[in-house]
Amino acid sequence: MEPRGEKSGEAGGVRVTPQLLRARSGEFALESVVLLKLQGLGLVDLGCLGERPGLGWPDLSGNALTQLGPLASLRQLAVLNVAHNRLTGLEPPAACENLQSLNAAGNPLAGPAQLQRLAAPRGLERLRLRDPLARLSNPLCASPSYRASVRELLPGLTVIDGERVSGRGSDFYQLCRDLDSSLRPSSGSGPRAVEAQPRVEPGCWESWPTRSSSILEEACRQFQDTLQECHDLDRQARDSLAQAEQALSPARATSFVF
Repeated sequence: MEPRGEKSGEAGGVRVTPQLLRARSGEFALESVVLLKLQGLGLVDLGCLGERPGLGWPDLSGNALTQLGPLASLRQLAVLNVAHNRLTGLEPPAACENLQSLNAAGNPLAGPAQLQRLAAPRGLERLRLRDPLARLSNPLCASPSYRASVRELLPGLTVIDGERVSGRGSDFYQLCRDLDSSLRPSSGSGPRAVEAQPRVEPGCWESWPTRSSSILEEACRQFQDTLQECHDLDRQARDSLAQAEQALSPARATSFVF
């Protein structure tokens, strides 16, 4: 039977142990572990996880973690998934200088102030606080302006909640948001008075390109460009993961998506 870790002091909680890490990674020498999937194990205590300096891609989603203290010592931490936990702060990952991507959707993060420490990792580019497909969010996402607040707090971010907010492709997402806003029905409570219109002038029925048509054409063009870029990035990612798996053989770590 696969080790499930030690029972923590909290009711029903599980603590990370060396035995659990070996069982999940397939490695006896834990110092060489880079990718580690610990999702959905009922973890409440990260235990010895901070003693693995080479760990770069841990998946800790779907647990019952309330703090991430041991992660502060993981200097090689690059991609972290702590979605669907019970975190009220993200201070320890802020000490990881190489952190590039963080998924913290589905936690009780109440306001932007709880993200201030994330300004320390200068390489942090991707942050997810809301995941509509998985139906995960944070209380701070209830504010319509939360993305603007997050961008102001963390200006180095290029992707928030899976949408590019700066750099190449960001204008496409902004165009989609503008289209969505223009198609949304008016929130006015009562009927609006219709202003009198002048008599139709000769030639008014001539065909002219409308603004909405040009916007749609531009959206389609940028969508095709972005889709091609996604295909290219997907191919590059697959190549990189294949090389990583070969480097980690004979124990082949499985890839996962954040």
